[in-house]
Formats: sequence, C-alpha cells, structure tokens
Amino acid sequence: MKYYCLGIKGSGMATLANILYDLGNDVEGYDDVKDYKFTQEGLDKRNIKIYSDNTHPLDKNMILTHSVALKENHKEIQRAKECGLKIKKYNEILGDITNMFESICVSGTHGKTTTSTMISQILDEVYKVNYFIGDGTGHASKNNKIFVIESDEFNRHFLAYHPAYTVITNIELEHTEIYKDIEDIRKTFESFANKTKNVVVACGDNENIKMLKLKPKTIYYGFNENNDVYAKNIILNNEGSEFDLIVNNNFEGHFTLPLFGKHMILNALAAITICHLENVSYEKINELLARFHNAKRRFAIENIKDNVMIDDYAHHPTEIKVTLEAARQKYPDKELVAIFKPNTYSRTEKFYKEFAEALNIADKVYLTEIDCNREKSEDYGNVTSKVIFDLLNNGEMISDDNIDSLLKHRNAVLCFMSCASIAHLKDNYKNKYNNI
Repeated sequence: MKYYCLGIKGSGMATLANILYDLGNDVEGYDDVKDYKFTQEGLDKRNIKIYSDNTHPLDKNMILTHSVALKENHKEIQRAKECGLKIKKYNEILGDITNMFESICVSGTHGKTTTSTMISQILDEVYKVNYFIGDGTGHASKNNKIFVIESDEFNRHFLAYHPAYTVITNIELEHTEIYKDIEDIRKTFESFANKTKNVVVACGDNENIKMLKLKPKTIYYGFNENNDVYAKNIILNNEGSEFDLIVNNNFEGHFTLPLFGKHMILNALAAITICHLENVSYEKINELLARFHNAKRRFAIENIKDNVMIDDYAHHPTEIKVTLEAARQKYPDKELVAIFKPNTYSRTEKFYKEFAEALNIADKVYLTEIDCNREKSEDYGNVTSKVIFDLLNNGEMISDDNIDSLLKHRNAVLCFMSCASIAHLKDNYKNKYNNI
C-alpha cells in the first residue's frame, strides 16, 4: 500500500512512517518545517521522501494520514482531498498494526518513552521485536511476534489499540484541552486497560491508578511494600541508581541503572515485570538494564567546556521536577540552570503555579514565550509565559535575541526542557560558548 504522512517530522508520525515502510509499504511525507529535526533520522536512513511545498504530484491511490497538529483547512490536506486520496486517522492505522502482533502497550502521563525503550531494548536483545518509541524511533518486521508501542492518551488515541499487555506508569491531570477533569482521564485509561488480553502491569503507588476498576489480571509495582513488585534499599548517587528487586516478597537480585532519579527506578520496575512475563530471566534483564541507553531527548547529556548541557523532553511540571532533581543527583556541585519553553496555552493556564514550583528547584530559570501550533492564545484569555515568570525566585525571559545571557554561567548544568523545538536555543548557546 501507499501512504502519504503529513506532519511527518512529528515524533509520532515519523515513527509511524518508519514502521509502515518496514512492513513493505510505499511511504512519502510532507512537513511545514524545512529545518532538520532529530525525528527524521530514521526517515533519512530509509530514503523516505519529505516534501515541504505543494507542487509535487499526489498519487490518488495513496492513503493520507496526518498529524492532529494540522488543521483540516491545511492547504496540503485540502489538496489531497481534491486529488481523491483516502484519509485514515493516525491512531486507526496504529490500531491495525497492534492487531497484527502481540502488542505491549505502554501508557501513562509520564515515563512512556523511557519505559517503552527499556522494554524494547531488552526484548530485542533476546527475541528481536518491533517497537514504536515516541522520539521518532520505530522498526518493524512481519517476522517478529512482539510489538512494543508507546501508547499516548492524547486525543484518546490509544483506545484504537489492541493490547496483549498494558503498562500504566502513572495517571495525572494532563491534556486539559482534551479531558474535562481527572475523572475523565481515569475512565479513559480504565477503558483502555480493560481491552488487555493478558496482563496489566501498573504502578500501585499512584492513587489514580489504584482507583481504576481493572478486569484483567493486574500486577502492581512501586516503592510501597504492598505491591507485587517493589524496590527497596535504594541508592542514588552521581553514578546512577541501585536497588533490590522484591517480587512476591522474594529477593530477585540487586539491580544497577545508569540513570538518575527515583522515577527511573519505577520505569525499570515496569520494564522488568513485562520482560519477565515474556520469559526473560531476572539475571538477563539486570545485565541488559546495566547498559541501557535512553531515547532521544531524554536526559541527553553533552559536555561543553566546563559546563554540562542536558536536553530533555520534559513539558509537564512533574517531568520538570524529576528532571531537575536527577540533574542535582548527578551533578551536586554544579550550578543548576533551567531553560524552559512552555508548550500549549491550556497546559500553561492550568499548571502555571506547578510549573513555577518545579522550576524553582533550579538556581536560575530562563523562560521563553509559549510555543504552540494547535491552540490560539486568544482562546485562553491571552495567557503568556508571564504567569509562570511572576512566580519564579530567580527568573529571566530569554529568546534567540538574548541568548548571550546564558554565557555567564560557569561550572554549571544547563537543562534545556520542552516538547516543542528548543534545538535552536541549545545550538545557538553551544556555538557561542565554544567560541568564548
């Protein structure tokens, strides 16, 4: 079949395009963004054509799928309709793919990408598996039995999926432009999890998860000792994290992670439980986790002279909090500087106090204006970054025009955080600092 993917440089669409190609389909794409994005690495390796104008011919036999960030009046969507292309929703195509394999669907407000990456790396070493990771990384073969897929609750996408196993890392209020309240989110996760054919693996420390009425067999993990699987004797230092694994009150080994922050141990517990259900020994899982490498833009570290630069996808207050705490753990003797670009007016309006509280963990905070391509500011009372800025202990507004403000920091950790594109700020800073 032939697919035309609009918004192909978006993390989800890029991953889908990679998988469709690997499964033997012809794939082309379009994106308004002409600059290189980290998500297109897999697309380039597969020589998938990416267009950025509206002059190339369209094959009427192609199936059009597009990012939800693109409005229905987008000129390329309109052109595709005029050419008679069949339109199929992104999540419906993914739902069809999950039905082709034994699918492990990793869901949750936070931690989906890292947990999916852990599971896919371990199982791929043992069995060879298909995987869909939300950093633009995807691979598939019709010969593989297992499909590990990061399952996003945005727009209730994951309700189209068919899980053999479901992971729920946590549930918090998020995507307030989609869900009316936390009860709405809980009910959606409950509906998704209850589609599970085999086993649900869920964090028992999360109150919202414990409120779910789950019908499939459920294994709970966490730090609390009333869980089926839990970690104890936890050690957090500047080399990583260590813990003892307890399963059904039995000691199953001392695990070492090259990762920082207690939240990473929770992600590991979910991955360990799923992989053991897939008949991988605890010893083998421990060995593979010890050399784990995380997904793109997840606590990605780069040394710049005497400074450390961390690039992270954090865009929710909880994610910012744990990212900054992890940076403190690894670099306790360095100044901690946060650079944050808020994304969506709805999230900023709902969580501006929580954003400020999380960002105040840092010694210094630089804040950009909100970057959003799917909402209009006038629909949210003209909300700006100022609502966060006014609550910061030591804040400063920043843009490409005043990036020199970052150059005064020495022996510092600079955490660049956003789910929007922040690469230009990071690259501009790096080039200028290297030339001092």
